[in-house]
Amino acid sequence: LIEGIVLNKNFSHPQMPKEIKDAALCVLTCPFEPPKPKTKHDLVIEDVQAYEDLAAREQQYFRDMVQRVKDSGANLVICQWGFDDEANHLLLQKELPAVRWVGGPEIELIAIATGGRIVPRFEELTTEKLGSAGTVREMTFGTTKDRMLVIEDCKNTRAVTIFIRGGNKMIVEEAKRSLHDALCVIRNLVRDSRVVYGGGAPEIACSLAVAETADKISTLEQYAVRGFAEALEAVPLALAENSGCSPIETLAEVKSRQVKEGNSRLGIDCLNKGTNDMKEQNVIETLMAKKQQILLATQLVRMILKIDDIRAPSDM
Repeated sequence: LIEGIVLNKNFSHPQMPKEIKDAALCVLTCPFEPPKPKTKHDLVIEDVQAYEDLAAREQQYFRDMVQRVKDSGANLVICQWGFDDEANHLLLQKELPAVRWVGGPEIELIAIATGGRIVPRFEELTTEKLGSAGTVREMTFGTTKDRMLVIEDCKNTRAVTIFIRGGNKMIVEEAKRSLHDALCVIRNLVRDSRVVYGGGAPEIACSLAVAETADKISTLEQYAVRGFAEALEAVPLALAENSGCSPIETLAEVKSRQVKEGNSRLGIDCLNKGTNDMKEQNVIETLMAKKQQILLATQLVRMILKIDDIRAPSDM
């Protein structure tokens, strides 16, 4: 876990410093290059003097751009676009480290984390629009010496990055999926802090409650309600079967214990810990996720029931 932002970039010149303390970041979305006309044009150079004047004019553009950045007090440039070798060499001469080809989403994250403003034109660059960071360093890792930039001690201390490394791409992707699932659980708890116990305990308790309600209905709807109660038992049945237990016997035992003891925390003992109380096993789920699971399954069944007939290719 890195307290800051990690960029899959490096400094534009190998001789630029690898670590910058108390960085004042200038976040640019304009390129380090002379202005170009938006229409097709031809430029005819007739003599050496004209070529030298053109080259001098181009260099002056670069000097003015770099000087504006220096005058603002920035000591690090984060640019969304690239720049040629001449501009890169001039930045090195002016002792102004730079990072080029930084993507749009990354530019926005850097601006938010460092408290800076995205500058679209050099004329609008001021000291107030600079971002700040305690340390900006380039780190190398792996046998191939891959390099990345780390922006730490940002003004917005809530900006953190989870950096994942693995032996191959499959391991990294699996770790990303696991972390994404864990973050989604935390997100659900922030939105709704209520939890239910796992191991199929809430499904069994809901099944008993729905079946009890079905007994009070005298119309034909009782069969649909009772079918819904039986469908809820699919989750504990699957848990028992995947755990190597007898699904029907295990489910019947847990259901009878829930009715006798009045304990809705009883579920399937998948890990064979000797207790069916999910509170003692510390198996919990977020209420929001459980509601969404049941709601999505119900909507799917309703959609299927709306289908009157299926026409196979052989019937056509």
